[in-house]
This record gives sequence, C-alpha cells and structure tokens, in this order.
Amino acid sequence: MRGIYITANDKFTEQAIALLNSIRHYDPDVSITLIPYDENYHEVAALLKEQYGVKVYADLAFIERLSQKLYDIFGAGFFARPNQFRKQACWFGEYDEFLYIDTDIVVFEAIAQNLDALQTYDFLCCDYQHRGGIGNVFSPKIFSDGVLVERDRASLFNGGWWAAKKNLLSEQDLYDTFAECAAHPDYFDFSQKTSDQPIINYMILKRIPPERRFNLVNRPGGAPGSWAGSPQFVPLGDDALADPNCDGQRLQYLHWAGIRITPGCPYWRIWKHYRYLHSDAIPADPPPPPPPSWVEQVKRRVRRLF
Repeated sequence: MRGIYITANDKFTEQAIALLNSIRHYDPDVSITLIPYDENYHEVAALLKEQYGVKVYADLAFIERLSQKLYDIFGAGFFARPNQFRKQACWFGEYDEFLYIDTDIVVFEAIAQNLDALQTYDFLCCDYQHRGGIGNVFSPKIFSDGVLVERDRASLFNGGWWAAKKNLLSEQDLYDTFAECAAHPDYFDFSQKTSDQPIINYMILKRIPPERRFNLVNRPGGAPGSWAGSPQFVPLGDDALADPNCDGQRLQYLHWAGIRITPGCPYWRIWKHYRYLHSDAIPADPPPPPPPSWVEQVKRRVRRLF
C-alpha cells in the first residue's frame, strides 16, 4: 500500500484545507492518513474525513507511547515543539511506501507519484536545504569530531517532505538515535527553535547507507526549488509556479517553512487559491497595517541595538 501522512490539529485547520485541496486537485484517489499533532484534533479530523476521505492513524495509543518515550530521552523542556516527533509514527503505519508532508505546503502535481523512486531507493527527499549550509540542523562540531563526514553535508534535507518504506527503521532505532543525540546536544543546532529536523537528519545519515537514499532535486535535468522564501518563482496562471533558475520548470510543491502564512507573505495568492479552491465566496484580504509611528521606529532601533 502507498499513501501520504500529514500531521495537524484544530489550530491548523486552514493550512490543512489548503494542502488537501491541492493534493486532491491533482490526485483524487491517493490514500491519506492524519497523525494527530495533539489531543485537539477532532474537528479537523472530522472535516478532513468528510471532505477528503482522510483517515486517522489507527493506533493512537502507539503514537502517545512513542512520542512520550522520545520526549523523555531528552527531558522536559528541551524541545520547543516536541509534538513534531509524533510524525515518526509514519515508519510503523499502514503504508508500505509513504510520503510525509507538512501542512504548510501546497502541491502542484500528483505528489505521491514520486514514490516510484522507492523502487531504487529506500529514502527520498526533495529540497535544496543542503545549499543553505548546516544551520538549523548541525553544529560544526559534529564534523570536526568525525561523527559525520564532509560528504554528508550534501545530504541534509528539510523535515517537511520526505518519503520512505515502512519498518526501514525499527522502534528501537528511534530510541537509540535519540539517546545518541541526547548524549551530544552540542552536535546540533536548536537555536531557531527547530525540534525534529536535526534528529531526523542525523538518523537518516547514520542508519541508511548513502546509496539507498536520494534527493530528487539531483535527478537528471535538475529540479525546481520549493521554499516560499525563494523570491525568483514566477506564476503559471493562478495555481502553480515556475522556477526560472531551473529552465522554467514547474514547481512540484511550495513549502512555507519558517514563514507565517498570512496576507502579504510570499506567494500568498497561491496559498489563498488552494485554500478557497472549492469555496463559493473568497474573503477579501484585510488592509495592510499602517506604517509604524516614529516613536515605534525609535523603539525598534533601540531593541536592535540592545
């Protein structure tokens, strides 16, 4: 079986609607399963089931046990968003081949078709995270101590989009990985409040051989970008974007990682298009906030200085 996992709770219903509208627009039949982000998920789960046929992960008790054990390894208060680790239940769910997608994404193709590459590889990602350096993932010490080698820098990936095979890693692999990371927190960059991305990168790099993992942007002919913080994308109508830095290729998906999705954010019109794809009425954007007063400008300059 093939399918897509997402995580969400009631707070992120709007993002989940936009994501599901885009997935179903290009692939009406792919199976999708919700991993609840926390206990406040019943409203979004009911909506996604009714409108998009999304199932809830069958073994909720397992998710609780898994996430609590992973949390306990590092200790209370270490991670800013420990519930991000609930997505690790993907390894043990119903799909033999699966794709995990964050809800701050919209897709521009039948995204599950990328799972075809699992005929050759065991793990897939699809982004240019590695070009931005090791920030939000590792500290230089993990390389200087020889835990990772220099070639591993080119394999860093964003934790919001990845694909793999069921049971490729065991539950004990997860616990052992977290214990290794907890013993050396100085190997990781948690300065920007990231939680799962450093750990999952370490786990994949250490436990899956290089020849069994593949970043789809390295395919022949190259691949377009996917981060909404990239300013060069140009619209292809109202429902897609192209990357002029990659021969005008159509983007596969767009990810607002680290960007708050609100009016005025990068590529807001694309997100709004998918959020209201099947709505009779599309709300008008609120007016932009007034410019800060000179007093507020002075306060901001003082805060930047001190």
